[in-house]
Amino acid sequence: MPFQTPRRYLTLLIHVLVWGLFGLTFLLFQPLTGRLELPPQFWVKQGLMFTVWVSTFYLTARVTVPRLLFQGRTGWFIVALCITTLAVLLFSRFLEQVLDLPALLNKAFEAAAGRPKLLQQRGPRFDSMGLLTTMFVLGISTCITVVQKLQQDSQIRQTLEQQRVSSELSMLKAQINPHFFFNTLNNIYALTLLDGEEARSAIHRLSRMMRYVLYDTASGTTLLSQEVAFVQDYITLMQLRLDERVTVTFERPEPVHDVPVAPMLLLPFLENAFKHGVAATQASAIYVALRQPGPDVLELEVRNTLLNLPSTDLAGSNGIGLANTRRRLDLLYPGQFSLEVDDHTPTHEFRVHLTLHV
Repeated sequence: MPFQTPRRYLTLLIHVLVWGLFGLTFLLFQPLTGRLELPPQFWVKQGLMFTVWVSTFYLTARVTVPRLLFQGRTGWFIVALCITTLAVLLFSRFLEQVLDLPALLNKAFEAAAGRPKLLQQRGPRFDSMGLLTTMFVLGISTCITVVQKLQQDSQIRQTLEQQRVSSELSMLKAQINPHFFFNTLNNIYALTLLDGEEARSAIHRLSRMMRYVLYDTASGTTLLSQEVAFVQDYITLMQLRLDERVTVTFERPEPVHDVPVAPMLLLPFLENAFKHGVAATQASAIYVALRQPGPDVLELEVRNTLLNLPSTDLAGSNGIGLANTRRRLDLLYPGQFSLEVDDHTPTHEFRVHLTLHV
């Protein structure tokens, strides 16, 4: 198994590298080059200021931004940044006075350039470099913390959305499966009174379908060939209760190009056709066609006769199948499908046409 660096160690390494670069820029900064030899007190001040800037960075990232900015207290956040900047500048001035840096630097410049009191100024000296550095540290700390918070919030929202989708899909699938098997068992029970051999064959077919639903679809996806076989078994079971007045046509791609699809996604369209397209006293037809115009494109067309008489609910649908299926499509294949439903075609049929990019 290849070694994988934990994320926290990678983050630590990035911090070390960034602060190393920062240290090379500011800790080892020299105002002049050549023969200038800076006193040791200058390096002491630079080292202490480097420590202050590092502490300021993490104080802002861990305390000021989370407790003020993220809590909506923007005014107090700005005040805190101003106070932090002022405190750093005052500490820098304090170090210069304690270490007597102005006089020591003047001597260093005298020795290097031969010009006495080169850095001597009248009145208090403004540390513009310290101000810019402090503002830079505070700005970077704030930006990094805000970006990390946005990323964390995005990941949390994505995780919650995935959990919501998974829960909703489980609920929708649970609504489809039980009522289908319940009504299929009723069909087989009625068949046992007429033809025991065919009833046994139907039970075997139903057990194969149950194994498919319970085990072959456990991962959340299935192969298209398995879904087509499931549809074929379903139609065969439904035909057990039909007579010669009902014509059922099923067309399938030959050969089937296997692609992963959501299991039992096509079943509600068939259930709807058998519910509304079959009558006890009127001739009718149900047409089901599965096509693969391309390896990753699946088309389903289902047509059933529009009946004026009350239909025979062979599928046992409770009327929620099509709505659930559209919802599943929205969740599983957003922007990857088109669903056309025509409830009155010129040929007096109810037509559903689904194009799915898998």
